[in-house]
Amino acid sequence: METYFQDYLSMLQVEQNVSPRTLDAYRRDVKNYLDFLNEMGVLNLLDVSQMHLREYIRKLNENGLAPPSISRIFSSIRSYHKFLTSENLVEKNPTLNITTPKSAKKLPEVLLVSEVESIIDAVDEKSQFGLRDKAIIEMLYSCGLRVSEICDLNVSNLFLDDDMIRIMGKGSKERIVPVGCRADGYINEYLKRSRPGLQRKSHSSAVFLSRSGKRLTRAMINNILNKWCAKTNIQKSVTPHTLRHSFATHLLEGGADLRFVQALLGHSDISTTQIYTHLDKHLLKSVYKTHHPRS
Repeated sequence: METYFQDYLSMLQVEQNVSPRTLDAYRRDVKNYLDFLNEMGVLNLLDVSQMHLREYIRKLNENGLAPPSISRIFSSIRSYHKFLTSENLVEKNPTLNITTPKSAKKLPEVLLVSEVESIIDAVDEKSQFGLRDKAIIEMLYSCGLRVSEICDLNVSNLFLDDDMIRIMGKGSKERIVPVGCRADGYINEYLKRSRPGLQRKSHSSAVFLSRSGKRLTRAMINNILNKWCAKTNIQKSVTPHTLRHSFATHLLEGGADLRFVQALLGHSDISTTQIYTHLDKHLLKSVYKTHHPRS
């Protein structure tokens, strides 16, 4: 089974070109599953049955994992068994017809435009990392980037003369995202006045650098956002994803097409984008009355 496991990981890396972070997730999920099978005395993949899979799902549930986490793990396992059957290593795929616990899609918090502005205005540009922090927060909101995409952004991905940046998203999928005039201004100020001093310590290619000149981590960016949110009167829980969600929601409220928002967010499936369409009832009624002939 270990040989097939390594072959599977190689396929993900070479043929599907998954990102290192995604590869680590698949490796961890399938490894834990194979360890479970070993504990159950299943030493041959030909002996894996739906009973074993249901037992594993039950174990994950008993360990306190939320339904979305169990679904993600099972997706990795399903992918592994699909690989085994496609390579004719086994005849049957035991993951077929097995469902995982369902949960209602929980909508993230959304900020008002005034609340986003209050966070950005709270950043003290004269502080040691003020220019950097303001550029980060503005880009999370103005460009709708994932926090990992901010972390991975390199200087070579900036095309500020054209008001564009190149983003490498999930699954190593590349997309071009426009940069608004405010974000463009904050980034340029940071690049000219703050980043050179940080870069001397490491010569990193990353756009956003830490005190030691290294690439920022997701936890660091979350701490940066929390720091400046604490300076405001906002009572909501605010994370980097809150700004991404607000970006999408405000675009849709402004009349942007769902397909356009999908492209900006880097979603492969438009159903993923539809979670952002929780426009308030007053707006929906207003649009209906304005555009429908029978309203």
